[in-house]
Amino acid sequence: MSTKKPSWVIEKERARRAAASQTLWLFGLHAVRDALGNDARVKLRLVLTKNAADKLADAVAEGGLDPEIVDPRKFPAPLDPGSVHQGAALEVKPLDWGPISQVALGDGSAPPLVLCLDRVSDPHNVGAILRSAEVFGASAVIAPARHSAPETGALAKTASGALERQPYLRVTNLARSMEELRNMGFFLIGLAGEEEDTLATALSDAGDRPVALVLGAEGPGLREKTRETCDALARIPYARAFGSLNVSNAAAVALFAAQNRP
Repeated sequence: MSTKKPSWVIEKERARRAAASQTLWLFGLHAVRDALGNDARVKLRLVLTKNAADKLADAVAEGGLDPEIVDPRKFPAPLDPGSVHQGAALEVKPLDWGPISQVALGDGSAPPLVLCLDRVSDPHNVGAILRSAEVFGASAVIAPARHSAPETGALAKTASGALERQPYLRVTNLARSMEELRNMGFFLIGLAGEEEDTLATALSDAGDRPVALVLGAEGPGLREKTRETCDALARIPYARAFGSLNVSNAAAVALFAAQNRP
């Protein structure tokens, strides 16, 4: 007698198969250089102008992929119009960082620190957040697979190499993943500008537990289910009568505060 799989298991398996067949184009000298040097990145096609090939010679040799040298006036990679590719484009498969249980606690070199993004869909914001997450030692950035920015060339270019080094996990259900983090010992702090408690207070309440900072999209903020799943809600204090930060700036401030808590 067969047992029917739960719908969330079926959805997760379908998303995994779709991700396995997906490819994306990274562009720009910095993004392409870092991807070529990443042994975990599956690389499929490298398109370069002669000038870019000269600048990336060492990375090309390390990457083990023969480039197509092309005329800059007829750059064949299927990029969005206006993409500043600098004569370099690389077709790759998305990175597979593994499950939250293997990634979120980090490598033990620093207290675990995680960012959860609730429907932050702008690739430039997510790229900037990944860059800050790498600088401040976050072990993972977690976002829902739907309604959040996927790996794209624009995200990679904004991340300035961090996409290759900073775990970015896109999950089926953010609230369920937050519960998993709690079961691993994390204290979940949602950032919401209308709250009375400050981030410093919430970090103090966390004690010596690892922290997961939860940020919502600009405008809508955190969804109700996300708010309910947090252990605490707090705001970043501001000095004037009105205070508002871009989500990527808020992430950087919150990461700095969490990394430097007493």
